[in-house]
Amino acid sequence: MNSLLEVRNLARYFDVSPPWLNRVLERRGRAILKAVDGVTLSIRKGETLGLVGESGCGKSTVARLIVGLYAPSRGTIRYGDVAIAGEGATTDARAMRRARRSMQMIFQDPYASLNPRWRVADIIAEPIRSQTPDMSKAQMATRVAALLAQVGLAAADGVKYPHQFSGGQRQRISIARALSTNPAFLVCDEPTSALDVSVQAQVLNLMRDLQRALGLTYLFISHNLAVVHHIADRVGVMYLGRIVELAPTRELFANPQHPYTRMLLDAVPDLEMTGEARTAVAGEVPNPLDPPTGCTFHPRCPYANERCRRDVPALLRSGNDRDGEVACHAVAEGRLPPRVVQVALT
Repeated sequence: MNSLLEVRNLARYFDVSPPWLNRVLERRGRAILKAVDGVTLSIRKGETLGLVGESGCGKSTVARLIVGLYAPSRGTIRYGDVAIAGEGATTDARAMRRARRSMQMIFQDPYASLNPRWRVADIIAEPIRSQTPDMSKAQMATRVAALLAQVGLAAADGVKYPHQFSGGQRQRISIARALSTNPAFLVCDEPTSALDVSVQAQVLNLMRDLQRALGLTYLFISHNLAVVHHIADRVGVMYLGRIVELAPTRELFANPQHPYTRMLLDAVPDLEMTGEARTAVAGEVPNPLDPPTGCTFHPRCPYANERCRRDVPALLRSGNDRDGEVACHAVAEGRLPPRVVQVALT
C-alpha cells in the first residue's frame, strides 16, 4: 500500500531557559528540551498506526507537529505528495489547504476541546463554515444531522450544550466534528483515556466501523497497550523523543525485540492468571533536559554495554524473518536472549 503520511528525521526542541537576567546572575546556559528528536515513520492508506510509550516520551508532540500546531525544528512531514512542514515544505497555499483539510485531530479531553458556550450543532458546523462558506443553512443542518447520526447520536442533540452529555457522548461529538470536513487522516491523541472501560470499547468500535466505512487512516496515540492491541495494525514504541521499535501489532506483542518494549509488556497484568511473574518497568525516565549519552534507555537496560553508553542506535530492520524495525545495539549484535511472550489483552 502507498504511504499517506511520511515523517523523516522529525525533531522539535523547546527553549525552556529561565529569563536572560537569571541566566546571567546564576551563570547558567540555555536549557533546551528535545521533546522529539529524530522520529522517522510512515503510515499507509487505510491502516492504523499505534504510538505508545510512557508519559513525556513525545507522543503528543508528534501529533501536534503532524497537524501543524507546532512547527518542526528539523525534519520533513509529507502528506501524500505534498511536503506540508519542515525542510522543502510547499509554498503552494492551495495545495497546503487541501492537505490540511484532509487531516483532523481528536483530542484527549473531549470536554476541554469543545466550546462550552456553543450548541453542539454550531460546534460541528464550524469547520464546514470555514471550508465551504457558500453552503446554505438548510444544507448545513442536514450535514450536521447526518454527522450526529453517523456517530450514534440523534439530530435533536444538536440544540444541546456539551455539559449536557456524558464523557463518551462528548467524544462522539468530537469525532463528528473531526469528520465534518470529510478527512482521510485522523490523529487520535489518547481519545479514550478519559473514559470508563465500557465506554472506551464503544468508542473504539465506533472508530473501527468508521474506518471501514469511510476508508480512514489513523495515527492512534495511547499509553494503554490493551487499546493499541485492539485497534492498531502496526505499533511504534517511543522513548524519550525517539522511536525504539516499530512492528506489526501481532509481531510486536508476540515477540518484542527492544528491552523497553519487553519491560512494558511485562508490566501488563496477567488476566488469564497463568502464574507467570510480571515485572514492573524498572527505573525512571531520565531528565529530558539532560538525557543520557548514547542509547537513552541504557541506564534502565540490563543488557547495556559500553557501546550503548557511547553510540546512539539507529532504527534498523530487526531480522529477515520479522517485518519490523528496532533501535538497539544488543539486538543488532545478537546479545539479547530470545524470548516469546504471550500477553492476554482484551
